[in-house]
Amino acid sequence: MKTTMKPIAAIVALLVCTNPLSAGVIERACNKMDRKAATRSTCSCVQQVANQKLSYTDQRKAAKFFKEPHLAQVIRQSDNAANEKFWLRYKAFGTTAGQVCS
Repeated sequence: MKTTMKPIAAIVALLVCTNPLSAGVIERACNKMDRKAATRSTCSCVQQVANQKLSYTDQRKAAKFFKEPHLAQVIRQSDNAANEKFWLRYKAFGTTAGQVCS
């Protein structure tokens, strides 16, 4: 029984790891972009950096920028303290993603 379970467990793990639904919010938003630079590998890399630099809440907010770029400008110019702190984290994320994923 144990020998039969190992291959099945490996197949299940492979399916879970390669399932596009398991992609993060940044990666999904990036993959939806109609830009040549938005390749699957680049989007995956950007998501990995997001996982290191941004909370899930920050990732959800940042993912909206792909669809609504003007929202980034609104948040950047906001006088709201929470938005200002988010922008600093987002800027650091962008710098790192640009260095690692290009």
